[in-house]
Amino acid sequence: MIDQTGEPDAGIAPFELYALRYATHAGRTAKDNFLHADPHETGANLDYFIWLARRENEVFVIDTGFGSDAAKARGRTLLCDPKDALALLGVDAHTVSQVVLTHLHYDHAGTLGDFPAARFHLQVDEAGHATGPCMCDAKARAPFDVENIVAYIRSLYAGRIEFHRGDRELAPGFWLHAVPGHSAGLQAVRVMTERGWVVLASDATHFYANMERRNPFPVLLDEAALIRGYSRLTELAPSLDHIVPGHDPAVMRAYPAASTGLEGVVVRLDVAPSLSWEELSR
Repeated sequence: MIDQTGEPDAGIAPFELYALRYATHAGRTAKDNFLHADPHETGANLDYFIWLARRENEVFVIDTGFGSDAAKARGRTLLCDPKDALALLGVDAHTVSQVVLTHLHYDHAGTLGDFPAARFHLQVDEAGHATGPCMCDAKARAPFDVENIVAYIRSLYAGRIEFHRGDRELAPGFWLHAVPGHSAGLQAVRVMTERGWVVLASDATHFYANMERRNPFPVLLDEAALIRGYSRLTELAPSLDHIVPGHDPAVMRAYPAASTGLEGVVVRLDVAPSLSWEELSR
């Protein structure tokens, strides 16, 4: 049974939890951000994040972002390499031992080589989709980067991939939850913090407004499954304010910077947002 209380569990030591913004994409239309939208309307920027959960000597990195080659190829603005974003919090990517890959799209599973000591956690269905017959279709493989998939295969053959099928607790207070729809094996991450359970939705909802309006981001595998995933997120979280979308620039406004000088780069998700879900989803 999912604990839906908004209070931290006294029996579980809380994690620090951070969102690290490493890239952005401007000049978008509403049609770029919503499956059902007017293509003539302007749309919000798309921000790109990795996440960090830390509890004393325990470190979990969630996703590995992309680097300069992908940024150039796809017209994205790279603000810093993901490993350099982690260094701002005193984390050396080369020594990180646990990395969750929410899915294998190019912006979530690049730079694997910057994590040479890591064991990568991935859903079985995601691996099968990204390396199976669906990739014969150019549109289906568009969100993936072949070099990332090659790096994933190398990690697999090196014995560094741990597969999961559905929900899995990796440590007390740190859970993986399968929420397919955007991709075949997308997994959200649920983390115990000082403010209770926080759900990192990743691309189960790109923006607050995708979920609020039940209007998905247009890059998806299964629209019906994705919309069902919105209900799954609300089951996992104590409240809507405990759900963090995967690409919304509003995250940087809603949460405080991790320290002075990191405004707009790293924010703390283990404290309550200063704006309500209703305000953030407008």
